[in-house]
Amino acid sequence: MIVTDLLMPPGMEPLIAAVLLGTSLTASFVTIAFGIGGGMLLLAVMASLVPPTALIPVHGLVQFGSNFGRTLLMFRYISWRHILTFTIGSLVGVAAGGAIAFNLPPAIVQIGVGLFVIWSVFVHPPRWLREIPILTGAVSSFLTMFFGATGPFVATLSKSLALDRHRHVATHGAFMTIQHLLKTFMFGFIGFAFGPWLGFTIAMIVAGAIGTLLGRLVLNRISDQRFRLALNVILVVLALRLIISGMAAI
Repeated sequence: MIVTDLLMPPGMEPLIAAVLLGTSLTASFVTIAFGIGGGMLLLAVMASLVPPTALIPVHGLVQFGSNFGRTLLMFRYISWRHILTFTIGSLVGVAAGGAIAFNLPPAIVQIGVGLFVIWSVFVHPPRWLREIPILTGAVSSFLTMFFGATGPFVATLSKSLALDRHRHVATHGAFMTIQHLLKTFMFGFIGFAFGPWLGFTIAMIVAGAIGTLLGRLVLNRISDQRFRLALNVILVVLALRLIISGMAAI
């Protein structure tokens, strides 16, 4: 009971905790094995189970841990080109987003996340977003303060570097580690209380680390075309559920 109290946020049921831990493992597996998609999958599931006010901060901290582990595991593959300019842009975007992030009603957050997930599935980011690192950092970091998983945005930048698969996964992980770290600092600065969620967040990060190790074993060994189709279907279904729930709350 004492261990449970330390790990579980107030009011969270054990079944929900188990689903979130399993999703964290799966999301990290998906990200390292296929290069992208895990963060969006985790966000879509968390948005259905985590209070809207805690969704983006907690998701960001979990994603920082997951991406940091991925970056350490594949550190030798990182391409350091554009890291500095992306970081500068991210600082600007996080600061701008942090100024208004807590003013959004929970229902609007749910609808916004749902629409953002659908957008990420069907729409390709514009050319300027993938070719100007400081703008990619600024725009994606601004959006991540509201909608969480901007991995598809940032992936357009790492893809434009024409890297092989291992270097792409490693470099994208480095970009996302920077972005989620800055976001976590900003949410702490503007007053979000991470304390009640800290134990469970660490448990999700550990689950994600296991997923990263498992995903690393299958990287470049499996075809991802059918998987991406299945993942997109799941994401759209979850996104529609979020939009419907948000509209009902309004």
